[in-house]
Amino acid sequence: MLISTENLRNNAADTRLACTLAAVAGALNTAAFEIVGFFSANMTGNVSSLSDHLAKGNFASGIFFLGIVCVFIAGSVFSTILINAGRRRNIRAVYVFNILIEGVSLILLGVVEIWLRPPSPGITLILSLSFLMGLQNAVVTRISNARVRTTHISGTSTDIGIELAMLFDVVRRKESPKETPLYLERLRLHSFTLVSFLIGGITGIWLFHLLGYGYLIFIGASVIMLALHNLLKNSSI
Repeated sequence: MLISTENLRNNAADTRLACTLAAVAGALNTAAFEIVGFFSANMTGNVSSLSDHLAKGNFASGIFFLGIVCVFIAGSVFSTILINAGRRRNIRAVYVFNILIEGVSLILLGVVEIWLRPPSPGITLILSLSFLMGLQNAVVTRISNARVRTTHISGTSTDIGIELAMLFDVVRRKESPKETPLYLERLRLHSFTLVSFLIGGITGIWLFHLLGYGYLIFIGASVIMLALHNLLKNSSI
């Protein structure tokens, strides 16, 4: 799931990738909104909020939303630089290392929020999660050749609509029925991504109410176990 790339990947690997990491993204995104009222991975909404504040002259608030967007991009930049370095050295497990970084960072963030109590906990939380969501999205995009996006549910919903329309045209005999298995495969993948994000979001809220900021440690440990499972399963790589 986190090892195979390019022509070695299949739909089953992409589906497992989408279901697991979309659930993680959903849990972190919705729990962050529950805590501070901002989304860590919704760049469409954050850029819209940035536009609104700038138009109204609320520059201090605008800078905050600009910071969220920039940090998300920084996470993607960091992840891509690491992936490129690994690919140049033929380290196919470099994607696993990125996800390990995400898991360890979540645990550290949980420790900081629980025991160190930063002066601006909401800002620390949202900026940290934005960076990690940018990192995760870059990993998923690169390893799946952009077939999967775990934080971009607007795009996923659009893809579901496209595949439904293609199937509708097949039924109307406007498109070749030979492509039906491909359309169904894509529809399944995108639908599972959306549902996993939804379930992850519900679970994230429950975990926060149950564990407080400890939910970050729980999710971080789960992400680490996922990465290590993939690494040990392909220990020859």
